[in-house]
Parts: sequence; C-alpha cells; structure tokens
Amino acid sequence: MAGGIGTRFWPYSRRKRPKQFLDVLGTGRSLLQMTYDRFLEIAEPEQFVVITYRKYLALVKEQLPELKDHQILSEPLRKNTATCIAYATYRIHSLDPEAKIIVTPADHLILQEKKFTRTINQALEAADSDRLITLGIKPNRPDTGYGYIQYIESPDNIAYRVKTFTEKPNSKLAKTFVESGDFVWNSGMFVWKAQSLIKAYEECMPDLAEVFEEGRAAYGTAKEAEFVSTAYTQVKNISIDFGIMEKSSQVYVILGDFGWSDLGSWNSLFELRDKDENNNVVDANAVLYETENSYIKVKGDKLVVVQGLENYLVNETDNVLLICKLDAEKKFREFVSNAKKKGEDFI
Repeated sequence: MAGGIGTRFWPYSRRKRPKQFLDVLGTGRSLLQMTYDRFLEIAEPEQFVVITYRKYLALVKEQLPELKDHQILSEPLRKNTATCIAYATYRIHSLDPEAKIIVTPADHLILQEKKFTRTINQALEAADSDRLITLGIKPNRPDTGYGYIQYIESPDNIAYRVKTFTEKPNSKLAKTFVESGDFVWNSGMFVWKAQSLIKAYEECMPDLAEVFEEGRAAYGTAKEAEFVSTAYTQVKNISIDFGIMEKSSQVYVILGDFGWSDLGSWNSLFELRDKDENNNVVDANAVLYETENSYIKVKGDKLVVVQGLENYLVNETDNVLLICKLDAEKKFREFVSNAKKKGEDFI
C-alpha cells in the first residue's frame, strides 16, 4: 500500500512526493524501495502488487522499474485501507483463486529483517482455513501513537485469537495495556488467503463486496480503469481495522519482535536516529546552545543557530520552515490545512 500523504512528516513529506517516496533514513533508498527489497527474500518480482493513488503512479514506476504496468494498481480516489485492500484482493483472486496475500504499508521500518522474514513465513503457514492473520509487535513502552491488539494466549499455537482492538489509547490506558502482558501494537501488516478475506468482506462489508465482485470480468482487461473509477464512488471511506478486523471472528495475531516502527511521525523517526550528548538529532549545519531533546533538520549549507529549545522540531524543506513541539503529532493536519490557505505550493 503506497498511496498515503504522510501528513505528519510535513513539510518534508509533500503531496507531490509523500514520505514513502523519500529517503527518510539516508540509506540511498526510499521507504517504498526498502519495502520492496525486504520482500525479495520472500517473493519473486512478478509476485508484487503495489496499489497507490493515481497521482503517484509515475513515482512508483520511477522507483520500482522492475515491476510491470499490470503490477501497479491506481486508485482514482482515496477511500482508506478497506477499499484499497479489497481492490487488490479481488483482482489477485481473479487471477489466482488459491493465492495467499501479504499486505504491508510501503513506509514502515524493519531493523531485524531475518527475524521479520521468519515471522512472515510463520504467518503464511498459519493463514489456513478462513484465518485472517495480523502481525502484532511486542511493546517496549506505553506508546499512545499506536493501536493495540489484545489476544487470548494458547500454549499450543503460534497464532493467537484476537480478543479486542483499541485505537491509539491515552497514556494511562497504554500503560495498563503494556503492564497486562496480553496486548501488542497493531502493525497494520496482514497475511491471509485471498478467498478468506473475500469471505470476510461478504460477511462484514457486503456492500463493498458486491461492488468489487461486479468487477470480475473487468480485472486485467482494458475495462478495469473505468470499472474502478465507478466502484470507488460507490464505497465508504473506512479502514480495514474498522471494516473487517474488529468484526470478524476469524482474526488471529502472530507476535513479532523485529525492530519495527511505522515511522508515523517526526517523533517516531527521532526515536530511531543517533543523538548528540544532549539527546538532539542534528541533520543540518547547525550550532546548538542550551538545546535538548530536539530534532534539527535543514538541508543545504545554511548555518542554523539554535538556542534554548527543548522537545522541538526545526525543519526547513524547500519553501516551508516549520518550528513546533516535537511531539505535536495531532497538530499536523491543522498545520497543513492552514498552509494550504497560503497556497497549494506549501503542501
């Protein structure tokens, strides 16, 4: 899935080139390319399918020239993850009814890739009958930026039945979850048989299932784009978590511990980067005074002098200079909305 906007990484992430297409970690590869590289351990190039917003089609082709045109699906509208996963799943199922599918965002970080590959292979084995497998990350802190999954432990299984989903709790509840020992972070990665998910759509989201079932004759033909354009106007904007995972009785979680981050915000990237003696991340030609726990990222030769900041982000990208609290994740939609009023070039 490579169609997001990356609002919480603004102004570095822009609508014309959002974070999945950026070399966020300075590796020489974008997050999308790093995701592709990671899954080459599991699949052949012809087994990849990328689904993205139509305006990013050229970017995907530019960054993943290994893929054929039919492997890149274009969404005419943004209708959230339940819709984009449905489109990809129904299309894949029309080509291969026995297919198993790994669903992953294009902009996550995995530090321990061998452990990740082992976990994915376990999930592929566990995705039998009608099971819908999600990957849960063992939490090491009560983070309020992630959703949580509560599971029912069984000593005989690798995959545990899911009891509850909770979207981004407050700090007190997150602490309770971590201390209880039966909650994991929701990674947003899934493994299932195509037929199993289609059955779940038919049971939990019958209106959406009906829409994409009607496209059977169009998938893989010249009529596909026209069908998809119409289909996307007929479905709701809803996530796979709300639409399927919280409703289905067939959801199981496999526990993972492989150095995962969703890189959802500046703060999450700050946690991963090397720090100076005052716990600052400095990616700039900068001189800092009495500054702690801050992230300074400014491109080019411009000298940046900072004094007296604590827990701040300073980022200059192109025509925008942003100075805000490092943990102000919930303000970014407002930042971008107000920046848009100043002109489209700022977003």
